Amino acid sequence: MDRDRLLYEDLPYRMRSVDTLNLALHHRMQCDDPPPIAIHINGKLAVEGNLNAFTNPAIEAGLVHCRALLEFLGLCMINARLGNVRKRRISDIGIEHFSNANGPLPMVTPEDAVSRYDGGREEAEEALISIFQTANKDLAHITTDLVDNPKQAHLVEIASRGVPSLVVSHLYTPLGLKAPEYKLTHRRRSD
Repeated sequence: MDRDRLLYEDLPYRMRSVDTLNLALHHRMQCDDPPPIAIHINGKLAVEGNLNAFTNPAIEAGLVHCRALLEFLGLCMINARLGNVRKRRISDIGIEHFSNANGPLPMVTPEDAVSRYDGGREEAEEALISIFQTANKDLAHITTDLVDNPKQAHLVEIASRGVPSLVVSHLYTPLGLKAPEYKLTHRRRSD
């Protein structure tokens, strides 16, 4: 395992993807029909289409990365409940592969994961479970659109805000490292 690459490249990349998921959900949930968009590269028009050209792949990729971060932290879904990974594959890398002066970092417990949420415990658990359910079912099978299910979209949005924070508080902070820059910069729409 290349520790520095994981800490300074791979995990921040995944955290940025989750932040992009959050941004894409916000944009997509604001409109019934996706409006037209244009993407400029170096000041030149490169892509024309509608908002789905950005939001759909951003949501799908963000869900996969969000799930991977949860599993890295040691969380999984067991019988539609939040649980801990019981056994990792030899090639898996988890939080417990990192150590500080107190020894190996522990897996994040379901209780600790949901206790950090400002809202209710049930909603927090539902939000984290929604990542596993959506990544397992909606991306792997043809199903109704995530945006067509406002409750599911709301839960995924909650999780997309919380998962990068869990990585920072359970990995970077115990290691005495500065949190990586993962938040996107964007402008609010003026309409």
